Amino acid sequence: MELVMSSKRVGKKAVRNEPIFYEERKEMHGLWLTPTAWNYIKDAGNKEGISASEIVERWAREQIGKDSDTPRLD
Repeated sequence: MELVMSSKRVGKKAVRNEPIFYEERKEMHGLWLTPTAWNYIKDAGNKEGISASEIVERWAREQIGKDSDTPRLD
């Protein structure tokens, strides 16, 4: 799996509680991951200059989101 990352934030200033990339603001959620998976996520974020949270967000939207061919587990 290859995550294609490009920042759409260029030229946009972050404002608290206002979404930059999406039509909704993010909420805090917890995940249990192995140290290896967490390191992969952090490394991918560092490489692309984005947060681990944004890596997970983009993965979910691209791989299992409503516009994806991947079946959803509802």
